[in-house]
Amino acid sequence: MKYLDHLEEWIISLLMGGATLIIFLAVLHRYLAGAPIPVFQDWMLSLNFSWAQELCIIMFVWMAKFGAAYGVRTGIHVGVDVIINRMNEKLRNKFIIFALMAGALFTGSIGYLGGHFVWDNGAHYAFLKLFGMDVGAIPEGPTTPDLEWPTWIVYSAIPLGSTLMSFRFLQVARNFMHTGELPHHDHAHVEGIEGQPLVGEAMREGEEAKRDSQAGSARP
Repeated sequence: MKYLDHLEEWIISLLMGGATLIIFLAVLHRYLAGAPIPVFQDWMLSLNFSWAQELCIIMFVWMAKFGAAYGVRTGIHVGVDVIINRMNEKLRNKFIIFALMAGALFTGSIGYLGGHFVWDNGAHYAFLKLFGMDVGAIPEGPTTPDLEWPTWIVYSAIPLGSTLMSFRFLQVARNFMHTGELPHHDHAHVEGIEGQPLVGEAMREGEEAKRDSQAGSARP
């Protein structure tokens, strides 16, 4: 469970880092390919980076789906709770639980329907072929234009991300029933520097220390 709690963070970090590196290499290749240097320019032009844009789009789609699950777990999704917070505690808790269960039901439904879509879009064919079974009249499914990957692999972000998001809704609801607390994201918090003063606070403390030092040295 400890590893599952940070699953989204690992996936998002990997995808973001990979997409950044691919974009950097593609832009670098574009500029270097225009350099009028014999032999080197021909070698650069022989490198094919036409797939980079498509791959980055796919990575950002996956990043968005798992980022949504991360948002549920950490409480960073935007919510209109002005009326909810004005209710008495008992009624407020019922509305919060209802909203969390509705979110779990909706995202779970998207995950279920997305799974069927992916299965019919080529995953069924791929799994039968993987295990050496007869595929019969089952369609192979389309592929992406540049990478020529089966599109069911790309669309798998929908059932996987939505199912994980549904699980996070249930996880938050269970925790709320036991503790009465919802996840809250502090935008000023940076993990790994707990207890360290912010830049503004450090500057104020430095100014105060400087003034105290000057006042002490000015005393007879």
